[in-house]
Amino acid sequence: MTRKITKAIIPVAGLGTRFLPATKAQPKEMLAVVDKPVIQFLVEEAVESGIKEIIFVTGKNKQAIENHFDHAPELEAALKEKGKHDIAERMRSISNLAKFSYVRQKEPKGDGDAILTAIHLAHDEPVAILFGDDLIWGQEPGLAQMMRVYEEYGAPVVALAEVPRNKVHHYGIVDGEPVANHLVKIKRLVEKPKAADAPSNLAVIGKYIITPEVITELKKAAAGPDGELRLAHALDHMAKKSDVYGLKLKGEWLDCGSKLGFIQATVQFGLEHAETGEEFKKYLKGLQF
Repeated sequence: MTRKITKAIIPVAGLGTRFLPATKAQPKEMLAVVDKPVIQFLVEEAVESGIKEIIFVTGKNKQAIENHFDHAPELEAALKEKGKHDIAERMRSISNLAKFSYVRQKEPKGDGDAILTAIHLAHDEPVAILFGDDLIWGQEPGLAQMMRVYEEYGAPVVALAEVPRNKVHHYGIVDGEPVANHLVKIKRLVEKPKAADAPSNLAVIGKYIITPEVITELKKAAAGPDGELRLAHALDHMAKKSDVYGLKLKGEWLDCGSKLGFIQATVQFGLEHAETGEEFKKYLKGLQF
């Protein structure tokens, strides 16, 4: 019987250099898609999937993330004084989404190092890993889809998305054999291959379910030439000797780590937002290209 996953580690220590100057003084994860920070979408995905505890791995200048998920009595009082009780309640609900913990990564030594910095709080349990760039636009949270695979197979699960062949060199690509609809058993992970060398067009995106065995592998792994320790390398070693699964998620992958992906996410959520949807549709229809 597999152990239920109740904790998620979310590394947020990166510098966000692709979004400078917007990220010079604020965390990239706090950039808003319409009126909600990207990181809140990710936390809500985790909570909707059954996660009870969120462990953030932070770095310097990330206090805004802690403040966002903290109780804000002065703001709530000011809103209530103006009769905006519904907004005040929404603000309070943010701090009640989950139990939050924060661990500081001393140096930017890769996502693997970030995970090891926080893993003691997982208490030798399987844990979800979510990165702040990847949102899934669809009917069901991406992590919830992965949870079902983990519950059935009891092994690590990696989220996948199809990418065009001419873009595979930007991603980690999996070599795997089909097991079920949208599911592959991974044989190896190839980091940023040339199109001619790529074993598939299935790219790893920033959502994982890992087991204590992956952590053991990660602790043994060597840092790359850039001095950074990568989770993907540990999973590649693991896949060569035991089961690791890759799930192509249902829904549209929105890569908020790129400027274009962030704009696409803003359009998608803006069209569905109760306050902006109708007027935004009219605006887009009126654009001349």
